[in-house]
Amino acid sequence: MLLQNFYKINTLDKITDASYSVSINLNAKHEIFKGHFPGNPVTPGVGMMQIIKELTEQIVGEELFLIKAVNVKFMALINPVETPELKLTLDLVQTKDEVKVKNTTFFGDTTALKLTNTYKVL
Repeated sequence: MLLQNFYKINTLDKITDASYSVSINLNAKHEIFKGHFPGNPVTPGVGMMQIIKELTEQIVGEELFLIKAVNVKFMALINPVETPELKLTLDLVQTKDEVKVKNTTFFGDTTALKLTNTYKVL
């Protein structure tokens, strides 16, 4: 985990062979929020991308390297104080050398992020 104590996995459920549902809680007291932004914490987009990478690594049991990100849409600000619990859906397509993951991240009924990433298996 690159960002120690940034988030905690509540549940990680396999829905189908290629689909997963994950619930996490963000740590609103994490150091990153002191600078992003003082008095009005917002989860950095790069932090969300790292979370998705780490969850995908856990699912496939491989170390991954991001090689392509497409259709990255940050649709709502994620405030870790107001909405610390996030739900993520991960749909994976895995080959020998790559993993493609399509993600949607929600808090409550709000869609916060949609993206499709391709990772190289290291």
